Amino acid sequence: MTVTPEFRFRRLRRTSTLRSLVRQHHISTDDLILPLFVEEDISAPVAIPSMPGVVRYPESQLAEVVQRAWSKGIKAVLLFGVSTHKDNVGSDTWDENGLMARCIRSAKQAQPEMVVISDNCFCEYTDHGHCGVLCEGSHEGLDVDNDPTLANLQKQAVVAAQAGVDMIAPSTMIDGMVAAIREALDEAGYSHIPVMSYSTKFASAFYGPFRDAVDSTFKGTRATYQMDPANSREALAESMLDEIEGADILMVKPGIAYLDVIAAIRANSERPLAVYHVSGEYAMIKAAANAGVIDEQAIVMETMMAFKRAGCDLIITYYAEQIADWLNN
Repeated sequence: MTVTPEFRFRRLRRTSTLRSLVRQHHISTDDLILPLFVEEDISAPVAIPSMPGVVRYPESQLAEVVQRAWSKGIKAVLLFGVSTHKDNVGSDTWDENGLMARCIRSAKQAQPEMVVISDNCFCEYTDHGHCGVLCEGSHEGLDVDNDPTLANLQKQAVVAAQAGVDMIAPSTMIDGMVAAIREALDEAGYSHIPVMSYSTKFASAFYGPFRDAVDSTFKGTRATYQMDPANSREALAESMLDEIEGADILMVKPGIAYLDVIAAIRANSERPLAVYHVSGEYAMIKAAANAGVIDEQAIVMETMMAFKRAGCDLIITYYAEQIADWLNN
């Protein structure tokens, strides 16, 4: 006897049109945030060998790049400065004429409607490459002094707001960073500026190519302030605490190896949730595509869909412009 199922799932998979009608998640350019690296004192883009297709742009070309991204439907950029004025605390970031402030002004002037987000950290601006003020005495070597770093983050965030930034994105993983930034912005009259916190950022091996991208001098480990990849309950707690402190958007970084963390945060928070598809994830896809062993576009879009399916609203990815081209075509 043949048993006929009452419901056949394949009925709604029969044609591409049927499949599109019942598709549960979608990717659009509204989901994408494009990271941009801007370097001082260069006159032409500098290729990043470990990240094929990604470059460090000169300041003189930032406006053009922002306009190009906008023309493709990308509505947000995340700015990283590659400074030639480094010191042991990253003071260039709270100079109103420093690289961070100049990049923000340039991007906003180029396309006033573009959402310009500043990555608020110090690793690209310190001569030691760590994410804040150093303290000595850790048995593992150099460590970041939490509270002096908070004070510097406050100064940095206010300068970014004065320059016209649309959103602050603190990535230091310093305890209390969201509350400190929120306090500083509110007291300076910028209560309307949102904070997208790198609320759950792991001490990950997936960041390797990023150090090439920002010409980092970093040595040692960030394990004393970034999260242990083994700790999923702590990962949830980190984001929930940032929500309490006033984060408007939460974020998980990296992405593909932490879909369980994304799903857990989504199950416990109604705040918008972002994911950072990081340099190592990008580089691995590029390497496999260049070796001819995968379909690059198919893999990228499947990866983006995994982020959306896990619960993300926003995706920061170096593939943003390529994804926009694929969607537009």
